Parts: sequence; structure tokens; C-alpha cells
Amino acid sequence: MVDTKVETISRLAQWRIDNFGPCTYKRSDPFKVGMWNWQLSVEKNRYLYIRLFPEPSRLSKEQPPIAKFIIRVTTAGNNRRPYISPIHERLLRTSEDFVWPVDSTFHGRFIIDVEFLDLQVYSVNGEEASSIWPNATMLRSSANDSILRCLSRMLHDEIDADVTINTCDGTLKAHKAILSASSPVFHSMFLHNLQEKESSTINIQDMSLASCTALLSYLYGTIVQEDFWKHRLALLGAANKYAISNLKDLCEESLLEDINTGNVLERLQEAWLYQLDKLKKGCLTYLFDFGKIYDIRDEVNDFFRSAERELIQEMFQEVLTVWKPA
Repeated sequence: MVDTKVETISRLAQWRIDNFGPCTYKRSDPFKVGMWNWQLSVEKNRYLYIRLFPEPSRLSKEQPPIAKFIIRVTTAGNNRRPYISPIHERLLRTSEDFVWPVDSTFHGRFIIDVEFLDLQVYSVNGEEASSIWPNATMLRSSANDSILRCLSRMLHDEIDADVTINTCDGTLKAHKAILSASSPVFHSMFLHNLQEKESSTINIQDMSLASCTALLSYLYGTIVQEDFWKHRLALLGAANKYAISNLKDLCEESLLEDINTGNVLERLQEAWLYQLDKLKKGCLTYLFDFGKIYDIRDEVNDFFRSAERELIQEMFQEVLTVWKPA
């Protein structure tokens, strides 16, 4: 066997050195593990110095590896007592980035094993490093993508759809199992001997076809940002009506993001109607702490004529809190 050749299988690299003297330096041929070509070198002085590094290339320069690995050094004779390194994890660019000194005398034949536990691509742009090998996160992500593709096809192509939804301006097909799993209200409809169970029909006359399509897209995991933003208020009403708590929370957080003088009173009314404390507090803070109530005096006067007494009382309490004497 050539003294510089490294054999590889899976994530293991093995270098068999047949002849090594007391003062010797050897470098292996390049060997590939993962995306990169690697090299090993050994140098004997007082210690045995082992280095692992990627072969200089454009790839190793632009996408240097973060390697997590163990090195084992074993004599080739009958008395094979291995020297095992700790687990190393570091960014490797050059032959100076990693060296392991082994405090032992090795002459003649011995074996160096490198076991790669993980290899990540380091981002020179400061992004998070990512593993090149499948891990639990990647597998879950792949499985989730597969599920979403299936659900999207079921909804779009009406595969085995078993319930009809009547909106104020059109009908849609859906699946009882998906609706039941997403909402305790829908689950109750199909569980008990209600009209929806007997007719396999749900009447949602307070939603348009477009808004209800957005609702189903959310429940099936296929909604896009543009549709969510366009139908937020309708989705909030549906989330409250059908007890879809995660959607309700998402709508509240979204409505908090873009409060302005043109929508703050409407948002405040929605927050009161659906008991959204964070949104209500955000609207009151915007109006009183930031003084935006002066910019919409006429609108506020109209709002006071129609708003609930309890809401007006809360607004008055907020005024007293903000404008209390120093």
C-alpha cells in the first residue's frame, strides 16, 4: 500500500503508515469526506504532531469547514493500544488551524483514524453554519415540507374532500379531519349529531370566498404572506369564532406591527371585541403616550359616539395615567 494514501468509508478516514522513523515528516494524499478534500500530516520530534486540514482550494476558501472529529492513533503490532483524542470542533482553513501532539513514541508501522462526527459549512457572510449531513432538524424540515405538499394537493385538487363550506359568495371543499384537528368548534360539529355532521356542510356566511380560502390555506399550512396580510381581520374573526388560538395570536401580533392614525381606532375596536390585551394596550399607547390622538380628533369624537361604555372608560383611565400630575 502506498504510504501516503488514505482510505475512506462513510465518515471515517484511515491512514496506514508503514515506515516512520524517529525524525520524520509525512503528508498524506488528498482524500474526500463530505464536500472537501482533506489532508493529514505527521511530524515526529519530541512528540508526534498530527495535523488535519482541508486541501487549499476555492471551495475551502469560500466555504471553509467547521469539523467535529476524533482522532485515534494505533500501533500496527499485536499490542494495539490506541491513543484517542478528545472531541475537537473547530474551523479549519489551513494546516496551522489544528495540531494534536501525542506524547508517545511511534516507530515503524501505525494507523491514524479520523472519525468525522459532523461537518458544517462556515459562512463568511456571518450567517449560521449549517451541517452538510442530515440531522434531526433537517429531517423534520424535510418531513414537514413533504406533509405540506400533500396537504396542498389535498386542498387544491379536492382529494377525498368530504365537507362543503358555503361562504357568502361561493363554496369550497375541505376535509373534516383537517378542520376537526385544527378547531375544537369544528370538531364538535362533526362529533355530535348536528346539522353539519348530517349534511357534511358548513355555512360560514360571515366570510367571503377569498377570506375563507385564506383560512383554509392557513389550516392546511399553505398560506402565503400576501394573503395573510390582506385577510387579517377576517382571519381574526374566524380564529375567535372557531377557537383557533394560534391563528388568533398570529393575527394579534401582525396587527400590532403597523398601527397608524388611519387604522388605530379600528384596531382598538377589534382588540376590545376579541379581548386582545396586547393589541389594545398598543393602540392606547399609540394614542395617548405618543400623543397621536391629537392627529385624529374628529375621528375620535365619532368613535366615542358609537364605542362601548367599558372601552371608553378604559380610554379615560389611560388618559389619567398618562396625564397625571408630576
